[in-house]
Amino acid sequence: MDIQRKDAGKKRLIRRIVIGVVLVAAVGGISVVVSRLKPAAPSVDLSVVWPDTVRRGPMTREVRGLGTLVPIDTMLIPATTEGRVQRILIYPGTPVKADSVIMILTSQELETDLLNAEYAMKAAEADYANLKVTLEKANLDMQSTVAQVDADFNTAKLQGDRDAALAKEGLFSEVDAKISAVKAVQLGSRLQLEQKRISINSSAEEAQLAAAKVRVDQLRGQFNLKKSQVDQLNVRAGFDGMLQQLPTPLSPVEVGQKVAAGTPLGKVAQASKLKAELKIAETQVKDVVIGQHAMIDTRNGQIEGRVSRIDPSILNGTVTVDVALIMGKDALPPGVLRPDLSVDGTIELERLNDVVFMGRPVFGQQESTVQIFKLEPDGKYANKVKVVLGRSSVSTIEIKDGLKVGDRVILSDMSAYDSYERIKLN
Repeated sequence: MDIQRKDAGKKRLIRRIVIGVVLVAAVGGISVVVSRLKPAAPSVDLSVVWPDTVRRGPMTREVRGLGTLVPIDTMLIPATTEGRVQRILIYPGTPVKADSVIMILTSQELETDLLNAEYAMKAAEADYANLKVTLEKANLDMQSTVAQVDADFNTAKLQGDRDAALAKEGLFSEVDAKISAVKAVQLGSRLQLEQKRISINSSAEEAQLAAAKVRVDQLRGQFNLKKSQVDQLNVRAGFDGMLQQLPTPLSPVEVGQKVAAGTPLGKVAQASKLKAELKIAETQVKDVVIGQHAMIDTRNGQIEGRVSRIDPSILNGTVTVDVALIMGKDALPPGVLRPDLSVDGTIELERLNDVVFMGRPVFGQQESTVQIFKLEPDGKYANKVKVVLGRSSVSTIEIKDGLKVGDRVILSDMSAYDSYERIKLN
């Protein structure tokens, strides 16, 4: 027969409680251990990263910028008068001479003004010629009068001398002799007046002719001005070089378009004299100075240059730096260099003789501290290290602290692994 045990249920309850406590403690301990474990190193394909080795030696600091070749000497061709474009004879990209006509304008008002100026000039010239003839005729009449008075004076003088001699001999009346003498004196005075009148009249003639001549010159000047304006309706290049497209925001003119005086009609540049305009980031231009050596890559060859100008203004985060090209005997063949050609320029800032450096990482700026992955000696893993960077160049950067010569690092973008301290390389 079965005998009932009074403490069996209590023992089962105690056993279950103990087992539960043990299980809870085990789960908690496992959770703590797991939470303290470092995440497994992610795998990265070695072929997709950009490794480099830390080196020691000379490093050339450079900055690079994109740009274009632009002419040193350019001339904008403006419309000298208002007109309408009748014909365009030469289009951009064509070599031109100074007297090459690039387009023809028309202006009915200007042509009418030219005719009016021509007629006014001819009328003034006719008036001048008529005045000159009239004054010459008047002068001849006065000279004729002087000659007649001079003859009468001489006759009266001789007659007076004769009558005085006869009166002295008692052969002629003294009264008549005195009358003859007075008549001679009167004619002498008249002769002096007529001679003075001729002298005064000569000055008056010169003044009248000078005034008429000024009027003629004034109208001739107006005519020549109008004629020059009409001639300038044939728009000439005015400069030996290459006709270029007008720069934006200026727009090229079209046939039939009416243009005002001063409107740009074209631009001529000397294609043989070019310079490079490079756009350098404002953060890198602080070390650029005039006279520094530069290399300009035209994609068809390289040519040396020197920094000739640094624009003081900043546009879209860049500064324009002009580089004067050095055209030596080994210059590029004709046709390679042309205006508006896109180029890539590198300016040499300085040469550092003995520094520790490496390739420039994607997000590495000079004088900053970054974290990059350094490869372990076996090359299977890479650990994140803190690196202090110094002076930078286009593709290299100085290392101040955090790495030593011979260390291998990853320069490519590893931002996807910022949360990992270690990666595995396959």
